[in-house]
Amino acid sequence: MYTYFKIIMTERSAAIFIQAWWRGTLVRRTLLHAALRAWIIQCWWRQVLEKLLAKRRRMVLEFYVQQEWAAVRLQSWVRMWCVRQRYCRLLNAVRIIQVYWRWHTCHSRGFIEGHYELKENQLDIQLEISLGSQACKVQQCIPLPLKE
Repeated sequence: MYTYFKIIMTERSAAIFIQAWWRGTLVRRTLLHAALRAWIIQCWWRQVLEKLLAKRRRMVLEFYVQQEWAAVRLQSWVRMWCVRQRYCRLLNAVRIIQVYWRWHTCHSRGFIEGHYELKENQLDIQLEISLGSQACKVQQCIPLPLKE
């Protein structure tokens, strides 16, 4: 069976009890305010850290993009240089083939070489026609009609 104790309080013990309760309330309120202030500071600090982390990530990403673009640009330049080298080799080969072909056509078929000069009212023409071992030179002055 439960026994109940009846505590009779005196004025002094009641005052001590109220003072203890009030001190406990003040201590709890002070601890609550301190905890709230600490929580606010922690939230602010987390925001600062998050901003720093975002800034760091952005800087790393920008550096990565810069490196990638530099690599792409370098690869492009190397490819362009290789293509240009190949083009120059092909162009040189074409020129050599053209020289030999022209030499061959000149010696097998012949060629016409010459120049002209336009003076006031006449045309001076000098032509050299070559067919194998035969050559023919033509020089002629042609008067031009003048419109008056």
